[in-house]
Amino acid sequence: MDIKYFSDKLKAVRKSKKMTQSDLAEKIGVSKWAITSYEQARTYPSVETLMKICEALNTSSDYLLGISDNLPTKLSLVGLSEEEVRLLLQFLNLVEQNRNSKK
Repeated sequence: MDIKYFSDKLKAVRKSKKMTQSDLAEKIGVSKWAITSYEQARTYPSVETLMKICEALNTSSDYLLGISDNLPTKLSLVGLSEEEVRLLLQFLNLVEQNRNSKK
């Protein structure tokens, strides 16, 4: 697992929760710049901050760090398999990247 993997998963899960970077930053007590830095693969959060991120996003550190592919979010409750949820999150991330590249 590399930092890009973590950053992509973090961004995808945050967006699936309909949270902005500012929303997440405020909820866990860090700056928006810190969230941006994590999502742009510049740095990892501290263990304490990672725990807060997991709590705020209702996900596990194992998922974000690539130790497990199990997505412990409510998305699986809408009848999608774990693979379908993973693909959906990747797709949403690509759509967002495309939007940002056009700005």
